[in-house]
Amino acid sequence: MKLFFSFIVPVYNRPNEIGELLQSLALQDYAKSFEVVIVEDGSTVSSETVVASYKDKLDVTYLTKENSGPGSSRNYGMQRAKGNYFIVLDSDCIIPSQYLSIVNASLTKNYVDCYGGPDAAHSSFSQVQKAINYAMTSVLTTGGIRGGKTSVGKFQPRSFNMGISKAAFEKTQGYGNIHPGEDPDLTFRIWKAGYETRLIPEAYVYHKRRIDWGKFYTQVRKFGMVRPILNQWHPGTAKITYWFPSLFCLGLLISLVALFFGLFAPISVYLLYFGLLFVHSFLMNKSVAVALLSLIAVSIQFIGYGIGFLKNSVLLTFSKKEPQVLFPKLFF
Repeated sequence: MKLFFSFIVPVYNRPNEIGELLQSLALQDYAKSFEVVIVEDGSTVSSETVVASYKDKLDVTYLTKENSGPGSSRNYGMQRAKGNYFIVLDSDCIIPSQYLSIVNASLTKNYVDCYGGPDAAHSSFSQVQKAINYAMTSVLTTGGIRGGKTSVGKFQPRSFNMGISKAAFEKTQGYGNIHPGEDPDLTFRIWKAGYETRLIPEAYVYHKRRIDWGKFYTQVRKFGMVRPILNQWHPGTAKITYWFPSLFCLGLLISLVALFFGLFAPISVYLLYFGLLFVHSFLMNKSVAVALLSLIAVSIQFIGYGIGFLKNSVLLTFSKKEPQVLFPKLFF
């Protein structure tokens, strides 16, 4: 099948980010033509002028709509795109010049209707951005349970870097109205529809994640809050590993209480773990400062996700209400 790619990018009040993304797309070494569809999701700060400045460099389409969330905006863009294979990106990504060539070569050799790629830290990222990137991608954190090279056919793509064929999109009707969590929900429905997913390890993007510690906590807490909903919707996808952050929090609390009784063994396990994190992050980032900040990032990640997951697991278990009624802020 001859592939024609359409990049689908929702944006909300981030014209500067779109400029960086479009610049990286304009530098792709891919020899064939492709399309870029920018969907302005009810922004009060328009990206139209920035997008217009790339009209002579890219086949770019600028669409506007009322604010309805990233999932709906991605669907809006895919419904209007010209391509037969859609590549969904977040607006805070920068794309390496070889990205599309790698994707095309991989799909030509071993076609799947949905793929995902990893994210990496660019050299220009701040130390906090690098620390958060480490927490979100490391094999020693929850980043390690998203899937990997060994999870061929069962990799769960994330919508900051996700490809989906037009056929799979039309069959599943695209993203739902839950957020976050709209991407694993779509992946599970893609599996149910009989399509496969795959990780393309070389198709990485630089995901900037322009957030501070407070926003990062809110983000990972919401990740934890939606997982029990997804487990309820798609019971066959639930894993014991989703409980790890909650158990981490409970274990840490017990370890701190044990200190008052002169018991040091429990806390020593955590000290060993954080020591491993520090060494691993230092080896990955070549920076003591980033390694130290990584300990903060991982702590926020586990505590935020763990509390959100545990709280909503209990509420869903003992309530007869639908998730949309219990957690209206998680739905658009």
